[in-house]
Amino acid sequence: MGVMTSSNALGDFLRARRAATRPEHVGMPAGGRRRVPGLRRDEVAVLAGMSTDYYVRLEQGRERNPSDEVLGALGRVFGLDGDGLAHLRRMAGPREQPSDTAQVSAGMRRLLELWRDTPALVQNRYGDVLAYNRLAGAIHPGLARDRNLLRLFFLDAEERALFPEWEQSARTAVAWLRADADPDSARLASLVGELTLKSPDFARLWARHDVRAKSTGRKLFRHPVVGEFAVDYETFRLEDGSGQTLTVYHAEPGSPDADALALLASHTVTGTVERQPDPHR
Repeated sequence: MGVMTSSNALGDFLRARRAATRPEHVGMPAGGRRRVPGLRRDEVAVLAGMSTDYYVRLEQGRERNPSDEVLGALGRVFGLDGDGLAHLRRMAGPREQPSDTAQVSAGMRRLLELWRDTPALVQNRYGDVLAYNRLAGAIHPGLARDRNLLRLFFLDAEERALFPEWEQSARTAVAWLRADADPDSARLASLVGELTLKSPDFARLWARHDVRAKSTGRKLFRHPVVGEFAVDYETFRLEDGSGQTLTVYHAEPGSPDADALALLASHTVTGTVERQPDPHR
């Protein structure tokens, strides 16, 4: 089911991608009676240039050392992008235990404090927010209740209400977790287990096996203080071996979105805010 972490992570990923690949998208006939929603195992084998028996062994976890050529062929069949192919290779090869630390450097904390008009936060591979500045806390007031963004996103009604485009944001969040987290870690097993039990939405999206590293994008918020606004974000991996990432929100200068951020920044200092209605929204 892909709910918890699995001893056959490669097989789980291949099955999910096979089910998600429509026959007509890879030049196979879509008609007729099919027992599976996507490709059959023998169709994958033909398209990837390998025997059906070999592919079945891959899915079942009986073959654990596929060559890079085999992985590349499977990536082409399933239409994997760079993030998806990197994840496939990680599932197939020997995995080193990544380093994780909850300690944020003093220099990074100082930067966060200096960026008074720029929302920014530092998190680990599992969505635990390790440090954030005042404006990021104003955008995500739920951080005062729970420091894990995944739990907030799926289990906290007030946080969920911040996202008018919740489904798309949820897919992005789950795809990032699968791309970034250590698949062998007890921390991931615990988090996925909790969210699966408490959130049918999370269980549904986790079972898709989507993979997308977080780098850049756009978020739309419906905020209780300043109303609806959008920000772009950039995410940077800290090159200190900590496994941490820095995410910074920003808006086009002079835009209504930038005005909303400025008003929210003012509110974090004064506790009051006055925003004129935007006729264009």
